[in-house]
Amino acid sequence: MPMFVDRVVLHVAGGSGGHGCASVHREKFKPLGGPDGGNGGRGGSVRLVVDASTTTLLDYHHAPHRTAGNGRPGEGDMRHGAAGQDLVLRVPAGTVVKDAADGRVLADLVDVGTAVDLAPGGAGGLGNAALATNKRKAPGFALLGEPGWEGDVVLELKSLADVALVGYPSAGKSSLVASMSAARPKIADYPFTTLVPNLGVVVAGDERFVVADVPGLIEGASEGKGLGLQFLRHVERTAAIVHVLDCATLEPGRDPISDLDVIEAELARYAVDLTATGEPGLPLEQRPVLVVLNKVDVPEARELADFVRPELEERGHEVVEVSAASHEGLRELSFAMARLVRRAREAAPVAEARRIVLRPRAVDETEFAVTREDAEDATDGVRFRVRGDRPERWVRQTDFANDEAVGYLADRLAKLGVEEELFAAGAVAGSEVVIGDGPRAVVFDWDPTLVGGAELLGGRRGEDPRLSTDERPTRGERRRLMEERKAGRAETQAELEAERLADRRAERGAPADRGNG
Repeated sequence: MPMFVDRVVLHVAGGSGGHGCASVHREKFKPLGGPDGGNGGRGGSVRLVVDASTTTLLDYHHAPHRTAGNGRPGEGDMRHGAAGQDLVLRVPAGTVVKDAADGRVLADLVDVGTAVDLAPGGAGGLGNAALATNKRKAPGFALLGEPGWEGDVVLELKSLADVALVGYPSAGKSSLVASMSAARPKIADYPFTTLVPNLGVVVAGDERFVVADVPGLIEGASEGKGLGLQFLRHVERTAAIVHVLDCATLEPGRDPISDLDVIEAELARYAVDLTATGEPGLPLEQRPVLVVLNKVDVPEARELADFVRPELEERGHEVVEVSAASHEGLRELSFAMARLVRRAREAAPVAEARRIVLRPRAVDETEFAVTREDAEDATDGVRFRVRGDRPERWVRQTDFANDEAVGYLADRLAKLGVEEELFAAGAVAGSEVVIGDGPRAVVFDWDPTLVGGAELLGGRRGEDPRLSTDERPTRGERRRLMEERKAGRAETQAELEAERLADRRAERGAPADRGNG
């Protein structure tokens, strides 16, 4: 079972908003109480919050599906639905949130207490009391609640360290962190003891910085050998890199110079990820470097360190000889790392407060777009698609089982100017029109003769006379139908009377025929 997880794919869904209520107030001696349907409650949101006590993403590795609470529907007597409960997910500092589809950075959570709404909840639908106007006094419909945002995101943990210790396995990186800070990583005499990054706080004079112990790298790590390069994401935020070289290794074919060349080559193959601002970070091989020759407490190791030090200094590296076992050179090492951190902090740009810029929408700016698409399965091979936040939201809020709600949607689209844009795009009566994209899109045959102003037309609640197929006959038609019914009844009575007379004649003539015989 993994105990440290620094990358998870999280499926989140915001709560759906509650539906509005269509209700009419009923009370004794008040026959016209009016609409009293309440609004639906908003859906809960999924929110990420940086917590200082959280150090891993393990909880989301075991339970990757998280959903916020739904809003309650509205009720009669002006009772609004309760809002859905927000779901708060606590993540460690340094968590980067990315879109699982395209890898786009959504948020970079660094400071403790920072919060971001990952999956906003849907808005609640309005009840018929909120939809009542001077012209539409008693609406027989209500708006539906909107579904919350749903999708997959990637959470990546990048440690917030100032200095990273990199090197071969068993080079003594964990021992250095344990000797210089209060951290107590696992230390053993076999390779790949460190399987997860370890952080330690080091104090050198007035400087206080964080050191990260990265799991060991070997030749071919960029190709997946050993633990690979997956843990190098924890080095991306560091200001400097410290190469820890093992001067007491007994493996054939290894020495501090060749080890440094291999590690630098592997670091050069690692592509630094984009930051939250979208600007590429400094490649790892171009960052300030400090070379540490470790285990000089061993006599052979000290001789090897004295032998390779001039060559390393010729390359322009600052070299420090240390021993984690005897603590030799640790003070010098801590101050050398402090100088690198101080330079990086002084060179960093001063963070400026973000200015809030308000950009009002232009008066003539349209909030939707109509496009013409060629489709073989559409009417006449042409389909018209309407995209826009407001039209798509209105469609999601419409109850298509209620004719009055459909008429209300038609009025809103007409006032927005959708019908005019459809005319301009070449749509005719019967053209296939699609509002929105994906599975929630609504398809219908356009009828441009549908006039607006449903509130001015008579009709029962829940019905729209414009969508009704029943036509009321005129006075002349009713008179003609009545005369036809009267004529039909008179003809039927005449036929019955003729049949009765025929029967009577037959009965009277029967005895005379018997007497003559």
